[in-house]
Amino acid sequence: MVKWDLVHRGFETIDTDPAIRAKAEGFLRSWLTDSAFSAYTPQLEWMIDQAQWSVLLDSFYQVLPFGTGGRRGPVGIGPNRMNLWTLGASVQGHCEYLRERFPGVDRLAVVLAYDVRQFEDRRGVYHPDLPNPVRHLTSRNFCEHAAGVYAANGIHSCILPSDSQRYVSTPELSFTIRYLKAHGGLNMTASHNPPDDNGSKFYTEHGAQPVAPEDQIISDLVDQVQTIKHLPWQDAVKSGKVHFLDAGPHDAYIELCRKQSLIPPPQSGEIVVVFTPLHGVGGGCAGEVLAAQGFRPIVVPEQAEPNGQFPHVTKTPNPEVPECLDRAELLARDVKADLVIATDPDADRMGGLACLSADGIGDYRVLTGQELCGLLTHFKLARLSSAGALPPSPIVITTEVTTGLVTRIARHFGAQIINDLLVGFKYHADVLLQLEQTGQYGDVKGTPRDFVIATEESHGILATAELRDKDSACAALLLAELALHLKRQGRTIPEFLSDLARQFGYFRNELQNIVMPGVEGKQNMAKMMNTLRSAPPTTIAGLPVIQLEDLQDENGRFGPYKGGTDKAARNLLIFRLANDGYQAKVCLRPSGTEPKAKAYIEVSIPPCPAGTPDDGWAKQCQGVDATIRRLADEFLKLAMATVNP
Repeated sequence: MVKWDLVHRGFETIDTDPAIRAKAEGFLRSWLTDSAFSAYTPQLEWMIDQAQWSVLLDSFYQVLPFGTGGRRGPVGIGPNRMNLWTLGASVQGHCEYLRERFPGVDRLAVVLAYDVRQFEDRRGVYHPDLPNPVRHLTSRNFCEHAAGVYAANGIHSCILPSDSQRYVSTPELSFTIRYLKAHGGLNMTASHNPPDDNGSKFYTEHGAQPVAPEDQIISDLVDQVQTIKHLPWQDAVKSGKVHFLDAGPHDAYIELCRKQSLIPPPQSGEIVVVFTPLHGVGGGCAGEVLAAQGFRPIVVPEQAEPNGQFPHVTKTPNPEVPECLDRAELLARDVKADLVIATDPDADRMGGLACLSADGIGDYRVLTGQELCGLLTHFKLARLSSAGALPPSPIVITTEVTTGLVTRIARHFGAQIINDLLVGFKYHADVLLQLEQTGQYGDVKGTPRDFVIATEESHGILATAELRDKDSACAALLLAELALHLKRQGRTIPEFLSDLARQFGYFRNELQNIVMPGVEGKQNMAKMMNTLRSAPPTTIAGLPVIQLEDLQDENGRFGPYKGGTDKAARNLLIFRLANDGYQAKVCLRPSGTEPKAKAYIEVSIPPCPAGTPDDGWAKQCQGVDATIRRLADEFLKLAMATVNP
């Protein structure tokens, strides 16, 4: 029997808003008294006995927010965790949305995809010997539960057979929704988050995650769910509303990716490429496309197997993090590779390493997401231009926090540039949808046939309008072809990056992660943003702030809010700075999927003037490097001082 006075006193030991403590206590009482949650009782009673007040408060003070197209967070017990209840409520709300969006349609259908994740309580939150309904839950288990909710609501779902040895990656899901003309989709993935996390991302009939106001409509319907209809998996299958995917969509997706090729394929032994899926699903998309195009990628053997515990990955399975490429670099040195390509667990992001030497002997250089955006934008525009194959009104799409190098390259080739999007590839997809429906986005005119490439600093690339999410497969092919194209000239990717800097200007970008977990972290992030919004600095690291743009300003360029989700997505501050030939920008926003704020920092100088000696140019670039280090350090101190003055 739970002693509620003990729970009350336990929550009072945590320094937070009393309303938050009261809400957590109410949710906890509900989960311990409602028979629907009885399977969780042993673990919850044990956690109370162990006085795990901080964990319990964080698990129960709210329902896991329905954020950027779905819910993502730690798997666990409570409404603020990913479990079958929070997923079921999300899917039930999605069912209501589909019926509203497609009135009168008799056969509504969705496509379900899942990654490699399996919850094993790596954080050691729960008692290992007590019953635990969330222990061993896989992304496949979540999808089967979702299929039961869809079936109980009369909606058909398409999923891989239970005995399938392959996976549907994020970009392939986007393609498959469009290929099958489905009405939406669900992706069970936490992308590159830690192993104990999972998440649900919902997709529209266009193969994209919804933007405002549609995401707000879905979120509201999810919040209104009172009853979750559900059929057990086997009953859902027997109902005839679960359909198993064959190889047709996959083969068509691979063929589409191969059509993005820009140069003749490699001859045998002409280039050596090492590939790692980091234990994720990338082997069935990026790896398969590279092999089909003749690159014969050498796979890092210990990271080839899909495994949601990511046992042979250092730090985190994210190509943005150099440490996770350590095993790939060792193999690259051994086989004298020209290039290393890595994909994240759900295979929408791509990163890698490039050898400093054209013969594959020597050190390797990490390719940042910002550099990949510039490299692949230039490569595709240049190849299409030289072949006389540029569209009539070429369009390049990128975000506010992506390197300005992309903008300069696009303009050099006469392309139209959309470079002020919010963070998230759903906004790139929305541009394509508006071009498709109206022939215009802002001042840019054209159709999806004019689309060339879309980029995002977090290693996201889209190379075909037939998809509506970032895609590691086409990105991997373009990067491999760029390396091959340069090698045929006796050059390397690092050398080419230097050439781009001289021609278009030297851009240096840094990302500062300000980690703030738990209830206190959420409050501190809000305090930090509000303080910097109301009392912005006049200088940062000696550089004068010439403009602060608050994207939540309803009198600004984005206008009135389209709902709560739109307001949250626009929680971004842009500090523009300039001094002594430098241009600088700091963008600060809370992450929509992780317990941290992100500061995107950029410092740049104009192109290298003709006749400038190498050492003179190098000195200018070194000045940029020193400036961004100072700027990053000072801004971090400034941001933290708003929380701990």
